[in-house]
Amino acid sequence: MVGIYMEVHRILGGGLLEIVYKDALEYEFKKHNIPFEREKQYDIQYKDIVLAHKFYADFVVYNEIILEVKASKDIADEYVAQTINYLKLADSDLGIIVNFSKKSLQHKRVIH
Repeated sequence: MVGIYMEVHRILGGGLLEIVYKDALEYEFKKHNIPFEREKQYDIQYKDIVLAHKFYADFVVYNEIILEVKASKDIADEYVAQTINYLKLADSDLGIIVNFSKKSLQHKRVIH
């Protein structure tokens, strides 16, 4: 999948909004027949209730990889923490954060 991220970055470059990169990734996933869900919703269980606030992972790829798309200065610790939370909620082991904002593509694997 890194090749897909690099292709999107090569064509679009940095400096666009996250939503643009998400749209391009969705196109590429469909083109390459990669199974995905976009804006996957996760409920948060607290004791005996489900909280009103939901989490939305940018993409869930191959039914198990949480993909978070960023267009920011750097991959901040808060993005790693956010991805770890998604991994817990999704009962998944692997997350990837991709940052399209820089001149060179940044990506980070997050293991839970």
